[in-house]
Amino acid sequence: MPVKIPAGVQVSNADGVVTVKGAKSSLTLPLPEQVTVEVKDGVASVTAESIGANAAMSGTVRALLANMVNGVTKGYERKLGLVGVGYRAQVQGKKLNLSLGFSHPVEYQIPEGITVETPSQTEIVVKGADKQLVGLVAAKIRAYRPPEPYKGKGVRYSDEKVSLKEAKKK
Repeated sequence: MPVKIPAGVQVSNADGVVTVKGAKSSLTLPLPEQVTVEVKDGVASVTAESIGANAAMSGTVRALLANMVNGVTKGYERKLGLVGVGYRAQVQGKKLNLSLGFSHPVEYQIPEGITVETPSQTEIVVKGADKQLVGLVAAKIRAYRPPEPYKGKGVRYSDEKVSLKEAKKK
């Protein structure tokens, strides 16, 4: 299935590396050996040289290419919420400062290509063009204090449902 390239996006293939340039940013993807990408008439098609594992890899490369095209045009975002008394988040330059109930504040260094916003003290919005990097940053922030099963306190995704356990009875 070919990937449609919208207006304003340039896809180039050189030396086994696909580069996608758009209004928001530029992303690159190294290609596996048996997979080729052809760009013609605003459509990029991915083909494999043989059948088997290479065919599966061509589907993976096609999905990654579609994510890159979507990322440079619209971008991706992931929302996190802090649940717990005294849990706070704020952005200072390229660092995210988190108060998560530890004896020390947690500082997370924001990587290049990612923007982090805190609309309120208990909300975090991670934005960027690279879908994989946005998900990785959100997962690392969540890993500092994942939601616990008894009160639900911790860092959680905005669409995450935490099933609470019942307390121990006498």
